[in-house]
Amino acid sequence: MATNDQLKALVKSHADGDDSQFYSVAMQVAAKAARAGQVKFAQELRDMVDGVRKKRPSTTGIASVVPVAQPRGELASLIRVSYPEARINDLVLDPPLAERLRRVLLEQRQKDLLRRHGLQPVRRLLLMGPPGTGKTSTAHVLAGELELPLFAVRLDTVITKYMGETASKLRLIFDSLTETRGVYLFDEVDALAGDRAIGNDVGEIRRVLNSFLQFLEEDTSDSLIVAATNHPHLLDGAMFRRFDILLEFSLPDDKCARSVIENRLSSFRTSKLSWSRICTAARGFSHAEIALAAENAAKHALLAGHKQIVTDDILSALNERPRTSSMTH
Repeated sequence: MATNDQLKALVKSHADGDDSQFYSVAMQVAAKAARAGQVKFAQELRDMVDGVRKKRPSTTGIASVVPVAQPRGELASLIRVSYPEARINDLVLDPPLAERLRRVLLEQRQKDLLRRHGLQPVRRLLLMGPPGTGKTSTAHVLAGELELPLFAVRLDTVITKYMGETASKLRLIFDSLTETRGVYLFDEVDALAGDRAIGNDVGEIRRVLNSFLQFLEEDTSDSLIVAATNHPHLLDGAMFRRFDILLEFSLPDDKCARSVIENRLSSFRTSKLSWSRICTAARGFSHAEIALAAENAAKHALLAGHKQIVTDDILSALNERPRTSSMTH
């Protein structure tokens, strides 16, 4: 059954003539009913909303994106908006991880089918792993594949020394999840969701975490929430229970390292490279670090007038990089 806030939102959106908001809240009510076991009522409500939408097609084009794509006031300082065109084939991931990501995309594309059977698609993802291993890129791919805007939450402006202000800012962001469907990225989420059991943690931070967990629990929007962390061991245990799927990213093996370099040097001849030497030198580096080394090798070769990249170009570029990934573990 609808909450008091949802009923008020329905009345207000009707009075304002805001059809997109009215439909969004109605679908929230349907989702809540489905979770409560009222599958028949939930499906009837969804069918009613779909029927009204077909009879009254929107003439506003991309109006549903405007409230967040052109944020006003405080919201403008809390999120950054982009429209990625990245695709899953742009990523170099371990096959099992890539397959899980494809499953998320399939569930999102078939969300109506799932909901007709009382099932919910995966929409809350927790990405964990060392820096540069593809977590942020995965958020871009989700947005690009689903043709959704990507909203990157600026935690540096969300978190203040006053718990009330931080909770209020979080509420603005979670309200926007309902107003505009998109991929919402909470990068370095451990800043919000550190372990509540840590002895020197202050009460204010614990209350911020509780607010964040509550907003996650209450959210019934169609948006995807992607939280990423380089330090999963710092997360409070309750965080893991709030997400539908946990994706673990790791440093690339030799096969992945070669794929990263080949992708970055796709416009160059690489048939004569000594991959055994290159892959050995690349061990311990992240995907991003290997890609940057390959790019530096290509620039060096071009500026030196070489017609192709040789093994020593890539080895030199790799050896110039500090092994920051290994130093963080």
